[in-house]
Amino acid sequence: MPVLPIDSGRYGSKEIREIFEESSRLKYILAVEAAVAEAQAELGIIPAEAGKEIASKASIDYVTLERCKEVEKEIGHEPANVVEVLVGVCGDHAKPWVHYGMTSNDLLDTATSLQIRDAMRIIEGRMRELTTLLAEMAQRYAGLPAVGRTHGQHASIISFGLKFAVWASEMLRHFDRLSQMLDRVLVCKTLGVVGTGSVMGEKAIEVQRRVAEKLGLRPIDAATQVVPRELYAEVVFFAAMLASTLDRISTEIRNLQRTEICEVEEPFRPGQVGSSAVPVKRNPIKSEKVSSIARLLRPLVQVALENIPLWHERDLTNSANERFIIPMSLILLDEALRTMVEVISGLKVNEESIMANIQKTGGRIFSEFVLDLMLKKGFSRVTAYRLVQRASEKTDMPFLEALLQIPEVSHKLSREEIEGVMKPGACLGASKLIISEVVERVKKRLSTPGSFPPMA
Repeated sequence: MPVLPIDSGRYGSKEIREIFEESSRLKYILAVEAAVAEAQAELGIIPAEAGKEIASKASIDYVTLERCKEVEKEIGHEPANVVEVLVGVCGDHAKPWVHYGMTSNDLLDTATSLQIRDAMRIIEGRMRELTTLLAEMAQRYAGLPAVGRTHGQHASIISFGLKFAVWASEMLRHFDRLSQMLDRVLVCKTLGVVGTGSVMGEKAIEVQRRVAEKLGLRPIDAATQVVPRELYAEVVFFAAMLASTLDRISTEIRNLQRTEICEVEEPFRPGQVGSSAVPVKRNPIKSEKVSSIARLLRPLVQVALENIPLWHERDLTNSANERFIIPMSLILLDEALRTMVEVISGLKVNEESIMANIQKTGGRIFSEFVLDLMLKKGFSRVTAYRLVQRASEKTDMPFLEALLQIPEVSHKLSREEIEGVMKPGACLGASKLIISEVVERVKKRLSTPGSFPPMA
């Protein structure tokens, strides 16, 4: 019976959850055992026939999950249970050479690298899909003027498309982070009990290099019994960082969907229920889910950081929590990305409300442009600022009329001149150029195929 929502399939795609299932974890561990045996046989560390036998039997066809669990109940150790079952299915000539020169975390940490690699391959695909959608929305609404808000207040005119361009640009930086992180994180470690190579001697370095090549990883340059946990902390931090960007997007959508603002609306399918009590409600529940996931992911970074200072060459204080934080981070990140793709792809943009909101302050949103006009007419900045501020305080009349009632303003500026700077479409500044450049960067980045090898 499922205990966590991840177990029930409520969160995370089927393909990413499969990577972290018990049977898949076993496959990854056995893939490491097979690669090590092959590399050791190639270098003459173990007999060639033994290497061939071990590699052929390092499969769930022979080493079953059920049998591994039975053995673990008896011996109370993972992955020694896997080693014991593998020894049991190998011929007598190969039994002494199973797991030769290895330690548990050679298997566990290298298997984790394979899981991270395959999970990130899925996540990168989701990132590509979302970034493409954001760039398309930026381009589509580049010429649509909207209210730009700071501190929750109307500030000045913004291109509605610029919102999406900013998010797309942020996603591009996440692609850079992902690439740089994977170059550090996807490591293979087969250096034995305390990282010396122990019984394999100097050949241990070449064994590790060959195993890494077979598995599509990078050999760790130096390690203790475990790979440094700052590598896993970076994975969890990346997940939290990207989730926080998704939270930033979802928070804006939730705000813009407020009844009083009504500029966007999440997709709402026919027959969907927004509220059990209020039939007319259409709540931004998908965006709220993204924000909720981000709140869960951010604290996991603290746990990952606590795992870095282990005792001496290792202890087990990291072990239990890593069984949670690594799968949870990547499965929940996948869910947040999938949800945000769904939201953006079906987002309804209410252009009428956007234009109506520009006029809600009676023209005061154009104060920046009126101030600029006054500067060009010879006013000092301080004087112009105070006069515009005085006019804005007359809330019982349109801003234009309030300006013209101030003699210092009406003596130098005509109604037509002021009206000329109060046209929303003329207040977009360099928005279209900024958006165009972001879109081009997105196209260039996404035209480059991912650098991930096929999933194991």
